[in-house]
Parts: sequence; structure tokens; C-alpha cells
Amino acid sequence: MQIAKKPLLMIDASAEGRGIRLTAKGAIAPFAKPVLDRMNRIFANEKPISTGPDKFIFSTWIPPAPSPAFDRMLSAQVGALTRRPIPDQFSIAVMKACPNDCIHCSAPSRQGEILESTVVKRAISEALDMGSYLITFDGGEPMLRKDLPDLVSSVGDRAISTSFTSGYHLTEDLAMRLKQAGLYAVRISIDSPFEKEHDRVRGREGAYRDALSGVKNALAAGLMVDLFMVTSPHNIDHLEDAFALAAGLGVHELSFYEIVAVGRWASHENEVLTDRDVARLEHFHKEKNRSEGPRVTALPYLLGPDMFGCFAGRRWIHVDGSGEALPCAYMPLSFGNIKEKSLKEIWKEMTSYRWFKGRCSCQMRDQGFREAHRKMLDR
Repeated sequence: MQIAKKPLLMIDASAEGRGIRLTAKGAIAPFAKPVLDRMNRIFANEKPISTGPDKFIFSTWIPPAPSPAFDRMLSAQVGALTRRPIPDQFSIAVMKACPNDCIHCSAPSRQGEILESTVVKRAISEALDMGSYLITFDGGEPMLRKDLPDLVSSVGDRAISTSFTSGYHLTEDLAMRLKQAGLYAVRISIDSPFEKEHDRVRGREGAYRDALSGVKNALAAGLMVDLFMVTSPHNIDHLEDAFALAAGLGVHELSFYEIVAVGRWASHENEVLTDRDVARLEHFHKEKNRSEGPRVTALPYLLGPDMFGCFAGRRWIHVDGSGEALPCAYMPLSFGNIKEKSLKEIWKEMTSYRWFKGRCSCQMRDQGFREAHRKMLDR
């Protein structure tokens, strides 16, 4: 199946067992080979969400192929070998308010004005002009933002748009309007596959029911759904239960992130994942992607130094609810405010920062990084 076609480069995808293999033809195919080789090494142990016949969907984190967004992703990966990388993913907190009171929230402040729609749209436009192919709406709870469908529609087809949500306020009507506006996927947070524990972590009774209702409404609207779980020492033993929940709900993907000692969890530096835990996630990721059920994406494994490396400040940029541009949502290190500086200017400074050179795992787990930025973390 041909998934990309340019005058000088054509890419075909073919199924190999439960994995996928990409091959290139054309004048610049040799330049694309290092990128495709790395992708093929990863895809060999992966399970795509669907394989056609007319569209290949690998993950909710990757644009479907063929599509303009997928072409941009390939260009970004090839271009990163020869020039300054672009922000593959641009995420922006469009709402500070949230009905939950999560014990691990990385952005606990709910005070102050929200970003004006003109500011949000300008930042999205700048990210798209820089080459971003994944635009993510974050919060707080983005579903509380009344003009969210309008913000989503501003993304267009150059990128896929996704949104994090707790499921709160993701009604049938809103899910349909978001789909019509062009939203590709929602990432519905689940802290535990067990209702009582999820509600405890979220600080609100009914949070679990909201998550499940949000999943149901999003699927009914035709949205891609990713069940997103932040893994910690408190839920790492419940991976199988989380997978069973995801399979039972019929979601497309189950993604695992790792808890970060920041925000309300800043004083819990010893309650984070160990290297052994990350290895456990890697094993689970590979095992489940060779079996039936939803695709599994273990980000601590994929963003490790042996794979893609952490994207914070290298391939990702996040804007918080006040407009401060951060390397990622879990690293409160500002490189400027989008109300005062262009995203291109901010990105140039961010990618020149000495800590963001080379491939590494999450630097918020690195004691050297944390000590060098202690004042930032203690605010």
C-alpha cells in the first residue's frame, strides 16, 4: 500500500506478520533510509490500529497514511537528520479550570485568565508553519472551553489534532461537534482501572464514570480514542487490568506515560518509576502488540535513549495556561510567553539550550538536571 507519494520520494507499507514494513523509492530514497530503518526496527514489534485497505493507522500519536499530515511527519523525520528539528508536537493548555483535584497534577493552578482564542489560533498557525503535524489541546479540562470546536477547526488538514480530557463534559453533542470540526482523537485519562481508586486519585467521586461516559460518546462520534494512564509505583501492578478495561471499552489504543515529580507530585521524587519499571512497560508493550486487543504505547520505553529519546525541548513544545512555552507539560522551564514572543523565536532558543542536546530519557528523572534547575522546581 502506497502511503506517501512525492515527486522524489514514494513510500510503501506492507504487512509482515503483526508488524509493518516501510520501503522507499525515488531520487531521495537513500536520504530517507536511516529514518525508515529506525521506524522498521520499531514497527517489527508493533501492532498498528488498522491497515486499510485505503488508510493505514499506526497509532493515535501518528497521522494516518496517506494524508498531508503524514507527509509532513516523514519530511520532519528526514529533515531532522540535516537541519534543526521542528516541533513535531505542539500542545497548548486552553483551559485552567478542572472539576478534578488530582494528587499528581502537573498544572495545579486554576487561577487567572485563560488564553484568548486569537492567541491560541496564532500559536497554532505558527506551529503549523514550522512543520508541526500533531496539535494537542490540553488543560485543565479542555472540554470546558466553549469555543474548543472552533479552535480545533483552525488546525486544518496539515496536522492531526487531539485533546486530553478526563471525560468530564464530553457529551454526545460535544463529541460530534469536535469530530465535525476535525478532531482526530481524544486521550481520556484513567489513573486506575478500578473505580474507587481512580476517584481517589482524581479527588472526586464520579470521575471514573465520567471517563467511561467520555469514551462511549467519543467512540459513537467516530473519534479515535486513546485510554491514557500515568503509571506510578501505585498502579504499575495493574497493567493487565488496564488492558482488560481498554479492550472491554473498545478503545483504539492504551497509552502509558510515567508520573513525574513536578507540580503536586514535586515532593515525591522517590515515588517515580525505576529503570526496572520502564523495562516492565517495554515488555508489556511488546507482548500486547503481538496479541489481540487495542494497540499499546508505552511512552517511557519509546522515548528512552535506545529508541527515539525524550522529545522535550527537542521535538515537543508545550504552552501552559498562562502562555509560557515549556519543553513539555511536565518540565516547568519557560523559554518565553507566546503573548510576547513568536513561537519560532522561542523554539530557536529552546533547541539551543545545552540540556537538550543528544538523545536521553526523561530529564525530569535525572538528578543532575533536577539539581541544576532546583529553583525552577521549587517554585
